[in-house]
This record gives sequence, C-alpha cells and structure tokens, in this order.
Amino acid sequence: MNIPYVKRLILQPDFLNSYIMAEKYIKLFQEFPPVSTEAWKEKVVADLKGADFDRKLVWRTNEGFSVQPYYRQEDLEKLGYLDALPGEFPYVRGTKTNNNDWYVRQNILVKDLEEANKKALNVLMKGVTSLGFVFNECADVTKEDMAVLLDNICLESVEVNFVAKCFTNKIALAFAEYVAGGKWNLKNIVASVACDPFGNYLLYGRMKNGFEGSVEQVKGLVEKTSQLPAFRVIGINAKNYGNAGASAVQELGFALAQGAGYLTSLTEAGTAVDEVANNIKFNLSVSSNYFMEIAKLRAGRLLWAQIVKAYDPKDEAACQMKVHAETGSWNKTFYDPYVNMLRTQTEAMSAALGGADSITVLPFNAIYEDPTTFSDRIARNQQLLLKEESHFDKIVDAGAGSYYIEELTASIADEAWKLFLEIQDQGGFLAAAKAGFIQAEVKAMAAKRDLNVATRRENLLGVNQFPNFTERLEKAEAVEDALKPTDLTADDAEIETIKPYRGAQAFESIRVATDKYAKTNKRPLAFMLTVGNLNFRKARAQFACNFFAVAGYEVRDNNGFATVEEGVAAAKQAGADIVVICSSDDEYAEMAPAAFEAINGEAIFVVAGAPACTDELKAKGIENFIHVKSNLLEELREYQSKLGIV
Repeated sequence: MNIPYVKRLILQPDFLNSYIMAEKYIKLFQEFPPVSTEAWKEKVVADLKGADFDRKLVWRTNEGFSVQPYYRQEDLEKLGYLDALPGEFPYVRGTKTNNNDWYVRQNILVKDLEEANKKALNVLMKGVTSLGFVFNECADVTKEDMAVLLDNICLESVEVNFVAKCFTNKIALAFAEYVAGGKWNLKNIVASVACDPFGNYLLYGRMKNGFEGSVEQVKGLVEKTSQLPAFRVIGINAKNYGNAGASAVQELGFALAQGAGYLTSLTEAGTAVDEVANNIKFNLSVSSNYFMEIAKLRAGRLLWAQIVKAYDPKDEAACQMKVHAETGSWNKTFYDPYVNMLRTQTEAMSAALGGADSITVLPFNAIYEDPTTFSDRIARNQQLLLKEESHFDKIVDAGAGSYYIEELTASIADEAWKLFLEIQDQGGFLAAAKAGFIQAEVKAMAAKRDLNVATRRENLLGVNQFPNFTERLEKAEAVEDALKPTDLTADDAEIETIKPYRGAQAFESIRVATDKYAKTNKRPLAFMLTVGNLNFRKARAQFACNFFAVAGYEVRDNNGFATVEEGVAAAKQAGADIVVICSSDDEYAEMAPAAFEAINGEAIFVVAGAPACTDELKAKGIENFIHVKSNLLEELREYQSKLGIV
C-alpha cells in the first residue's frame, strides 16, 4: 500500500509520541503566558530588598563593557550574523563545517637538533598532531639542519611550526628548501613560521631592517614559499599583549590592527591581498576568563573577515582567520604550581569551544623551568581528554545560540572595533606604536589588573588567595628569572617596549624573600588571638591566616581563649612575631586596647576587621588593621619591612 509520506511519519511511534508531547507543551505554554523583561527585572529588584541592581548584579569587565546578570532572546535581535552557518562569511561560527577538530600542538625546545627530532618522533606517537619547534637562541638554520630536525617525520601527516627570536626568515626558507627536495604533495603540508617584524617592533623597540626593509623581507618570504599554499609565514604574535596584562579586547584590537598593517603595506608593495591574507596566522593567548575567551575568538573571526573583505580579495576564503591559541602566562604561578593545570584546562576548553585551529597547552612548570617528561605529558593529555573523552571536536560552535556567549561576542566585537578604528585614525599599527599609544594602553590595563590582584578583586589561587600554608620553596634562587618581566628592549630602541610579565610576580617576590629569610632566621609567626564572639572570631581568624600565609609566614589559629590575658600569654609563649586579635566589632572597643597594652610592643599587634571604633583604637596607639578592603600587597610589604625581611 502506498502510504503518503506525511502519513507514514504520523504512523511512526516516535513521531506520535513527539506529537503528543508537543501538544502537551503547547497547552502548558498557553497556561503560563510569557513574562516580559520588565517583569523579570521588577522581581529581581524586589528580591534585592533595596540594594542597587547595577552595583549588585552587573559585572563591569576589564574589556570596557558591562555584563548583565541575565539575557533573553530579544537581546539578540540586533545581531545580524546569527543566520550564518559554520564555514560561512563572516565566520563567527567558525571556518569548519563538519566538526570542530583542531591540531594538538606540543612545543619542543630546540637545543640540539638530534635530541629535538628524537623528542618529536616520540610525542607524535602519543597523540600530538602539531609540532612547535622553539629556538630560544638565535639559530642560523640551514636545509641540512632541517633534514636532521625533521628526519623521519611525515610532513603530510603533522603540522609543523617554528618559533624563534631571530632568523625566522632563514628558518622559513630552509624549511621550504628542504620540503622542495622531498617527495611530498606540497598542498598537504601545513606549517607556519612566526615572522612578525611589526610585532617585534613593540618587543625590541626597533625594526632591524627598517620599515621598507621589513616589508620587502616579508614580501620576499611570501613569494619564495608560494609553492607551499598551506605554509603561513606571517605570525601575528598578539599573545605578547595578553601576557603583558592586556584585556581580551585590547589583545584582539591590537592583533587586528597589526594584521591590517601587513595587508596594507604588502598590497601596496605589489603582493595580492589573497596571498597576504592566506599567509597570516594569529597567535593568541587564552586566559582563564572562560566565556570571554570563547567570545574573543568568535569576535576575532567576525572582525577579521570584514577587514580582509575591505581589501577586495578574489576568494572569500581569504577572509578566514587562522588562529593558534596558547594558554597564557600572565596568570600562572610557581607557588602551588599544580593549580596551573586547572587554569590551563579551562583555557584549553575556551580555545576549543571558540574554534581555534590549533592549541598549545603550556606545561604547568613552563614559567620557571624547562618542562619535564611528566609536565609535557600532562599538558598533552589535557587536550586529548577534551577530544577523546569530552568530544569537544565533534560539534561545530557548541556555544552558538547561547544568549550569554552571543552577547559577549557582540560586545567584544564592538569594543575591539572601536580600538581598531582609533589605531587607524592615528595612522595605523606602526604609527600608534611609535606614538606610544599601544604601550600606554597595555600599561594602563596592566596597572588596573595589578591593583585588582593586590586588593583581591582578581584572584590568583595559591598566591593572593588561599595559599598553601605548608609550602616552602627550598631553592628560592632557582626562580629568580621567573620573578622578572620579559624585557627584550634593544640597546638602540627608539620606542618604549611592552614587557610580558605575570600578575603573581609581586606577591611571589614577597614570599621568596620570606623563604630566603627563613633559611638563616626564624620564620615569622602570625598568632591568632581568638576571643569573644564565636562566629566572628572564627571567620576573622580564617581571613587573617590567609592574609599572612600569602607572605609565607607561619600562621597559628586557635580554638579561642577565655580572656585576653590568656591569649596574650599563649602568644608570648609561642614566640609570636605578629599577634592578630580576632573578635567582633562590639568587643574590640575593650578587648583590643587591653591586648595591645599586654603585648607591650613584644610583637606587632593587628586588629582583624574595620570596626566602627577604629578611630578610638588608633588614638590609643593601635596602628594595624586588616580587612577585605585592604591593599594586601602594600600591607604585606610594610609587614616585611617591620620584620626586617628584605
């Protein structure tokens, strides 16, 4: 019997069940009418019981825009790209169409060519699909050197990348020459070299070959490697901005301006825009701001597509943004270093969900020592877990349709575009760098973030919040280089440079000084004089223990003393260097002066909290108060000075 298609569907049990459920839902929605945004906000304001909605619930980001506590479908009506599918211009939803696969990249420090090759062959058997050969020293690499470095590596099966401080031009040409002598299908070789004279201008403060010479160098590199269509020789190393404290918007805005600078200068020099765009790879950092980083990558593709389109390429595919994402160093620490694994895991998730083409997870110990076999394995497996167990590579743009992610994408795009246009108004990337605009913007944001870390508005777990009380750095000298910003400023620099650093460095310097001091002296002891109201004394003792443990001091909490005198006696017997009274605001008026007099200058006396009687206590000679609004960094430096710790 020839049953019409629609009827056949209706006769299917699954379809019937779906139909019945749909009917139920229709009735349900009819019973509960929609609620307007205004009604939602009225309810929220009522539940706040007088608290200001904007101050209480609206998040003011470093990126220059505010994030609402909730979003609704109507918030997306103004967005004009939501109908675009993955692989379609303007590529917000990614350049991939069938899956979300990416290259799993592992960096290999090249000190010896044969050893680097041996390690490369080893990691290729363990899930790695992309190799990053890092030359920290200037290396005049030849075709013969490439033959040693890439021996037995099938270049059609793995992505190969080269990162070097200098001689990137020679490395690129040596690679192209080596490949030309092989039997590979050149179209299948995917590789990159991070040649970035414009970006290096901000790191070194000078352009070695001058502007015209640099443009000619890059132009020649593009032409000489044209036989390798998937070999990208221009690297926009925007990760340096993120690692110097820049916001997501700044990193993206500067990266786009830098890319536009290459497009303009090279097309004016006679290179076709398609050739230039197809040779550019963006190397971006990823921070632990999970959703913001997902949105940053999506916004980047949107804006870059519009920029390239303005140059009128022949092939729309030239508008696609190729991104390598690397876990950032700004938020990494060498105290409690295993926490870095948690940071890099969320960062790798952001990069994957954001649609990065390749990802490097830096080993947890990379900031203070050469990676070990263990740390390399963990970093590698973090990506493999996202693929093989969480299946992040299966769904294209998993965040699509999320009101929150879509709104963040639009907001970042708006702010980054404003910054891009501001740079263009100044004459472009190099002109803005020469005028010091980019450096000033990065420094201002870094200073803001430093203050947030100092006051614990931005937390670095294990450093400025919840430190490991028992951790001791036995070889403090081994991390001295990790306490300094990366300063590559040349002697003949003509502009101020940007200097990548870590947000934890100031706090780590304090704790390292304490650890060094403790080798030849008694480690300072902060003693909690807990007395009075049970709830207040416990909460404030916990706060104070965290406060002083950040500096590496020994801290001693107590269950509580019956009297101030009993607590002071115990503190003296313990040999306390700092005595912190922990009680309620009401009880401080009498107990704090009594404790202060009983200690009689034998230890630094501190009040935990900011009681209403603070002025009265100060009038009686009490100087030290710690509370949630304290500038933790500045105050710990003062305690270091009082204790004689350099």
